[in-house]
This record gives sequence, C-alpha cells and structure tokens, in this order.
Amino acid sequence: MTRVTDATGLMAFWADIEPGYVLRYQEWHNCEHVPERVSIPGFLRGRRYRAEDGTPHFLMMYETEAPEVLSSDAYLAALNAPTDWTREALTYFRNPTRNIYRRVEAAGRELRFCAPWLISLQFNRDEAPGGADVAPWLAAMAEAPGIGRVQLWAVDEAVSGIQTSERKIYGGGPGEQKYLLLVEAEAPHPSASEALAAADAAAPAMGARKNEVPGRFWLEIAHEDKTAGKDEA
Repeated sequence: MTRVTDATGLMAFWADIEPGYVLRYQEWHNCEHVPERVSIPGFLRGRRYRAEDGTPHFLMMYETEAPEVLSSDAYLAALNAPTDWTREALTYFRNPTRNIYRRVEAAGRELRFCAPWLISLQFNRDEAPGGADVAPWLAAMAEAPGIGRVQLWAVDEAVSGIQTSERKIYGGGPGEQKYLLLVEAEAPHPSASEALAAADAAAPAMGARKNEVPGRFWLEIAHEDKTAGKDEA
C-alpha cells in the first residue's frame, strides 16, 4: 500500500476567495471537489489550509504517488470536464497561483494527526539545491520541538504550465518561486524563524535564497484515500 509519506508529487494552489462566497466555497470544496480529486488514481490525500492572517487566504494541496499522476489522463480528464458547481466556484477565486511539484527531500515524521499547522516558504535560488545541503537543512528543522515532517519541493514547470478548462475559468498560472518548503507542526509555532535560522547554520548553502514568500496556515479539512494501494476483496 502506498502511504501518504511516500508521496513524491504535490499540487499546491494558493488563492483568495470572494468574501461573500467563502461559506459556499467551503461547502463545495469539502463535499464535492476534494473527494472527487482524491478518488482519481494515484491521489493519496487532499488538504485545505487557511492563513493565520493576510493573503492568500487559502492553501489547497494534493499529495500524489508521483508527479506524473498530475499529468495523467484521468486527472486531465477531470480538469477538462468541471462540474457545474466547480464552474461556479472557480469564478470566485482571486489572485490564484497553482504549481505542480516534485519532492526533492524530506525529513522528520508524520504527526499523529494530519498536521494541524503548516509553515510554508516559497523561494528561488540561483542554483538547484544539492542533496548534501538539503538533508542536514531539513533534518535541523525536523529536530525542533513540535515539528513533524519537513519537505522540500521543486516545481515541475512543464506540468505546471498545462492549460485546462478549469484554468481558463480561474485564470491563474504557476508562481514565480521554483521551490517550496513545507513544515508540518502540531501547534502554532512561534519559533519557526529560529528553527529556520538553525537549519541555515547547519547548511549555510541553503541560506542563499531569493524572492521568499512565507506563509503560516491552519488546517480546515483533509480527505485521504483509505483504499489507495489495497487489493480488492
């Protein structure tokens, strides 16, 4: 059985929602959209996080067995045949950014519950991060109290740029940052900046970041495919 911790593909979607539509958006996303997406072969879990403050207000994400799942015929068929409710909901998205990622490296452990708090950092670098730098960098962050998994993801530009019927509705595209750090936490983490500073000290080369966009989010919903990888009875 493929576990969520084995996921090497990720779709992350940041967006604001028109204020008067937020409750309807949550109903759509909880009850139709995430279950629909997670039922696609290769999808393992869908989550939605809400910003502690500021914008973008929501972070929607799906973990998949591999990045290729996010360009599969089954997924593209869903993107090109949105339901009526999806067509309605997408018109209320504001300032959308959507990227497909390939996992570079991970450290730490899955928390007992799906991470209730998430710290994100989107950034660029002049050079691709090397494995000898990434592993100690992530490990240093994962050692901080209350931290679970720490993952570094790199944008798959070819897949991120695929045009679909859904994209034509909401109008967003890939973001400018090529890398995404995700830090899962069991509580609001006031020492996140200290943990990152400690990690930069452990792997100084990883401190050479540009165009950083930080984010702090709390979990609203998570749907997981409990049958993924299981044989039928």
